[in-house]
Amino acid sequence: MQFFDTHCHIGLIYDDPIKQIRVITEARHADVTRIISINNSLHDFKKEYVYLKSQKGIYHAVGVSPAEVVAPGKDWAKTIEESANLPNVVAIGEIGLDYEKQYGDKKSQIELFIAQLDMAQNLGKPVIIHNRGAGKDLFEILKDRLPEKGAVFHCYSENAAFAQKCLDAGFNVYFSFAGNLTYRNARNLHETVMNIPQDRIVIETESPFMIPAQYREKKRTMPAYLPATAEFMSEMLEVPLETLSKQIWKNSCKLFGLPEE
Repeated sequence: MQFFDTHCHIGLIYDDPIKQIRVITEARHADVTRIISINNSLHDFKKEYVYLKSQKGIYHAVGVSPAEVVAPGKDWAKTIEESANLPNVVAIGEIGLDYEKQYGDKKSQIELFIAQLDMAQNLGKPVIIHNRGAGKDLFEILKDRLPEKGAVFHCYSENAAFAQKCLDAGFNVYFSFAGNLTYRNARNLHETVMNIPQDRIVIETESPFMIPAQYREKKRTMPAYLPATAEFMSEMLEVPLETLSKQIWKNSCKLFGLPEE
């Protein structure tokens, strides 16, 4: 059995490259053999890429998150375009909209998001979408701007109806669930998992955040904790863990254009 962590902020777990390698080693021991490293900010991307580029099974996304909308940097577009062509950079992200925190104004967030969707289309990459309280606007934008290679709603937070609306619209999208799926009160997430096709589901740790319930005494989430989310999901769906893990692995590889072997 093998697992694919589709969203992990390795640089936020530890800034020290030796400790980061230890995190990756512990993940491998837990059968988490592929990880998408998400930069904390575009300014940190090159440093993290250099730290991790020699590590087998580590892939990267590059992008400007809503949190950076006020100061993405003068050459942010050039940085993304250059970085997207580096080995093992497989997605543009995380990008999106966040209306729950005051990251600039909505207009600026939307403009930044659209610009990066268009870049992803031109670069032939899928996008990793951050969404907090912005489902309506995201849907309207994606109707016209969803890149051909598709997208994943990371750390999914909407309800089952929104997911079904995206699928009914013919969107090439996946829905990623993190450790908060294991919380008893996450009924919207439980309902979503129960009602969407299993070939559209991926999982993530969102490390160092979203600690699975069984690890709540820990200070931060680790990629090694990913199987806990998969186990919870398999019990909820009444699907054997090995069967579900194979499907999720296949979905993750398809999303990011990677071979299954």
